Amino acid sequence: MSAEDKKDSAQQYTAQSIKVLEGLEGVRKRPAMYIGGTNIKGLHHLVYEVVDNSVDEALAGFCSKIDIILHTDGSCSVKDNGRGIPTDIHQTEKISAAEVVLTKLHAGGKFEKDSYRYSGGLHGVGVSVVNALSSQLDIEICRNGKVFTQTYKRGIPQARLIEAGKSDERGTQVRFWPDAQIFETVEFQYDVLAARVRELAFLNKGLAINISSEITSQSANFFYEGGIVSFVKHINEKKSPIFPEVISFFKDDGIYIVELAMQYNEGYAEQTYSFVNNISTTEGGTHEAGFKSALTKICNRYGTKLNMLKDISLSSDDVREGLTAVLSIKVPEPQFEGQTKTKLGNSDIKGIVDSWLYEFFGTYFEENPGIAKKVLNKAIIAFQARNAAKKARELTRRKSVLESSVLPGKLADCSESDPAKSELYIVEGDSAGGSAKQGRDRFTQAVLPLRGKIINVEKARIDKMLANNEIRDLITAIGAGVGNEEFTPEKVRYHKIIIMTDADVDGAHIRILLLTFFFRYMKPLIDNGYLYIANPPLYKVKMGKFEQYMQDEQEFAALIYRWAQENVTFVRDGIALAAEEVGTLLALMDEYSKELAKASRLLSLPIPYIHLLVKSVAWLDAETSISQLGDVVASSFKDYLVTIDQLEGEKFVATFKRHKTTWTVPLKFFTSGEFRILRTKFDALALYETATIVLQLPGRKEITLAQGVMNVHRDIIAAGKGYMNVQRYKGLGEMNPEQLWETTMKPENRVFNRVTIDDAVAADAIFTSLMGEEADERKAYIEAEAHFVRNLDI
Repeated sequence: MSAEDKKDSAQQYTAQSIKVLEGLEGVRKRPAMYIGGTNIKGLHHLVYEVVDNSVDEALAGFCSKIDIILHTDGSCSVKDNGRGIPTDIHQTEKISAAEVVLTKLHAGGKFEKDSYRYSGGLHGVGVSVVNALSSQLDIEICRNGKVFTQTYKRGIPQARLIEAGKSDERGTQVRFWPDAQIFETVEFQYDVLAARVRELAFLNKGLAINISSEITSQSANFFYEGGIVSFVKHINEKKSPIFPEVISFFKDDGIYIVELAMQYNEGYAEQTYSFVNNISTTEGGTHEAGFKSALTKICNRYGTKLNMLKDISLSSDDVREGLTAVLSIKVPEPQFEGQTKTKLGNSDIKGIVDSWLYEFFGTYFEENPGIAKKVLNKAIIAFQARNAAKKARELTRRKSVLESSVLPGKLADCSESDPAKSELYIVEGDSAGGSAKQGRDRFTQAVLPLRGKIINVEKARIDKMLANNEIRDLITAIGAGVGNEEFTPEKVRYHKIIIMTDADVDGAHIRILLLTFFFRYMKPLIDNGYLYIANPPLYKVKMGKFEQYMQDEQEFAALIYRWAQENVTFVRDGIALAAEEVGTLLALMDEYSKELAKASRLLSLPIPYIHLLVKSVAWLDAETSISQLGDVVASSFKDYLVTIDQLEGEKFVATFKRHKTTWTVPLKFFTSGEFRILRTKFDALALYETATIVLQLPGRKEITLAQGVMNVHRDIIAAGKGYMNVQRYKGLGEMNPEQLWETTMKPENRVFNRVTIDDAVAADAIFTSLMGEEADERKAYIEAEAHFVRNLDI
């Protein structure tokens, strides 16, 4: 877009650009209609809607930077340097255009083609829905040398838009507090938001997007001059490309923009990510169909020309084995199938993408015959593997009603025929399988025992995978085919597929092998929410007539705390504590230990060292300089450290005396909300750091606890265990059928974790690292995570 065009567009973007369709009624009553739900995904959708408005400004050529901050008070702010929402009075509404945008449902500049050529917002409802679903929203607009502000409470303006000062800046800042009356949780997840922000930065070449969390001190700056070419390099970072170059294409005919970046690797899985106006189209659509058609046709044409195919015809699957591709198109008026916008429906797009890319591929292959031959050789090997797999695949397909059943003999099926009411338990071994079969509800619950471990599909082609008996039985039982292209979710025989393995090393290995298979070859199963992981209890605790099953260490600790409050007398420095004070102490210790565990995962630092950080450094203001902070940390840690060095001005590298291990900690952590919470809880417990605590146990002698909060916590747990008969379950086979039913299969009692994919790119990288050919990746992961392991059964 020329400078003159930008100027003309900017002049046209006024209150007259805002078209009003209807008001905000009903949004708070039916939020799921607008943001998909009131769970964590719906919460994050609020952020995406505000960010999408800023990205639309970037698409229009007026915004180069977006800043997103997750604040300690639970709010989120999004600031851009775009034109700023118009502030003049709207002709028909008689209020400011900004207030129209924030209070009228279908109001925005996106209905006026002169204002936005391409838009990714939710049909113009975005920021008004965010306003309606926030307990408070503050907006600040810098425009025409002035600053305008306004505050809303649950969508209702508290006053009219006012001029609050002057500024040379321009742009819009929206800060909102999600309404706890609406959402199940109002705590944003930094990692999930950062993944989407990174994606947007890849898709919008030259746009800088910064995200930070005051709560966890995490931050990231995303800026990619290479755009989607950088995206493909990022995805293939842990893989082995068959050629170094990323094939890239760009065309803008004034109406449509089509961008493609692609590269093949030595793996077998295909990864195609497609986007329309920055919206991820996870179900594909006409643009993906055009791309796949063009690639298939050109490979067959060029392969025939070089006499490489010898009367064979490559399929679309063949030419996409090992392909990593990002397809991004811009469409003035996209038509999506379904409310979730995950599949493009514009019928004309397929022909446009097909013809443009077919012409491009033809020229590219002619000019780069070496790369073309590598692509064709990989596709031919895939063709041969597909033919070899054909017989094995046929064995996994369900027969029609007129034919004999081919369901696996070891599958104990359920009698319910409605998939929505049917469950399939995938269990490890015949022992657990026997208990599960006897203990289950035969009407709704099916059981499939696996003998041994399934093949690692990350390192095997589909023909070898389908030769594995356990894999074949699994595919047959599920009944919907295999391969993300051929998989038919409508044919899935069970809408709850539960992985139920032992709580030991072998069980964890089988679980990751199954997850790898489902991610690579049945991903729609995960996308539709059909895959779960069972959480059988880790402990059975008996004390007299009392008996209870426990899922984890934290639940066990909570039980002991309850027991201690009711049965133990606490004496601090010679004075017996009142019951109320004991309850407060134990509650604080429980909360503190949970916060330590959260921080431990965040910093990849063992819990004892997190405690040292909290104990040794007082909470500091955000204004404290990095050098001052470094001095405070070094001084506070002198008794625990061998060395301490500042790194890149923002982190310190500490070698602790105890393990002679080096840990890297961001200095920002000490000014974060997370650290403040920890320090506040520790301060409340500080009296017990140096006090002498004596426990008067029922029917036993007194015991004196070691000094220090963490030691007191440890000794109380140990004392409680002495009164309890604790059985730790290493395998499901150790439970009889009644116990397995009561704890793990009975709907009222069981605990399931649904498997979801929040960041497909990150998930792919993890599977590649942990299950791929490179042993060094696994070694590095084990070394980094080893200190988190508890109760390792070898």
